[in-house]
Amino acid sequence: MKHTGSHYLLSRLPEWDMFPAVLRGKIRLKGSTATNPVAVGDVVNFEAEVPEGVAEQELAAYVTPENTAVITSVEPRRNYIIRKSTNLSRQSHIIAANLDRAFLVITLDFPQVKLPFLDRLLVTCEVYNVPPVIVLNKCDLYGPEHEDMRTAFHEIYEGAGYPVIEVSAHTGEGGDRLRDIVSGKTLADGTPDEGYDPSRPCVSLFSGVSGVGKSSLIKALDPSLEPRVGEISDAHEQGRHTTTFYEMYKVSPASSLCHPELVEGSAGFIVDTPGLRGFGLVDLKKEETALYFPEMLKASENCRFTPCTHTHEPHCAVRQAVEECRISQSRYASYLSMLDDKEEGKYREGY
Repeated sequence: MKHTGSHYLLSRLPEWDMFPAVLRGKIRLKGSTATNPVAVGDVVNFEAEVPEGVAEQELAAYVTPENTAVITSVEPRRNYIIRKSTNLSRQSHIIAANLDRAFLVITLDFPQVKLPFLDRLLVTCEVYNVPPVIVLNKCDLYGPEHEDMRTAFHEIYEGAGYPVIEVSAHTGEGGDRLRDIVSGKTLADGTPDEGYDPSRPCVSLFSGVSGVGKSSLIKALDPSLEPRVGEISDAHEQGRHTTTFYEMYKVSPASSLCHPELVEGSAGFIVDTPGLRGFGLVDLKKEETALYFPEMLKASENCRFTPCTHTHEPHCAVRQAVEECRISQSRYASYLSMLDDKEEGKYREGY
């Protein structure tokens, strides 16, 4: 599925026969504050004028830009990723829906990682039941001067319970592991997924700030795909927007970063997103925020008071864990900033 405003491209999965569609106006804002009631990954119902007797798999031959399908309703979502709209504080934007996992692409440098931004993405994944995988891209560029930062990053996020994989779109390092997770063959820890079914497409989101190499990774996974790839600004070490809309790609089973001859069966579907420059949290109550920090949730079992905000209460096990470095200072600072959001209704621009 491709989403550009109110115009969409639809397809049946696992087939990949795209045809154009538009959104019927009466469902545009029905029961939702989202600026986009239809998102990439949604399962939709539609109407189309085609000759009687045309099978579903033949729709693409009859539905054209001059004879578009009309989306009439959206099926209930099993999960989604959502953020507060940039300029409309009371409205939200659904990034993608019905996801098997979210790959949160970051770089330690080139551009420099923004941990508060990553933590907001992780909390959103926790809230809406999307399993996250942290992808540390551009590992070929890291030298001895990055080693301490690299080690600390793994300790913080693997210690919190999140899988972290290092890859390089340029050299192919880590590519086989990434591809197996994308296809659904393995879990993020590298063990085989016993529930893997080649006939069921696995849908993954690739998201992150501009310049971290999301589109380059997608193109490396399947060279036949054409996501736009940009350069990093030397002056600011920030990426420029190259992906300008939300789009789903089918990854060819005949392609691989390293060993194309070893790939069999379905290779999954990927949702590419524009680089994010801000991320406001949606539908997160202040008193529930700590529940979505796994390491804080575990430590909070030993807090004297329930509920505990972990900010000022005596005998708070979370603050004690922070003081003893069992919970990272940066993760705790991210938690406090999210509480501040709830008090002031802020939309957080890029950090």
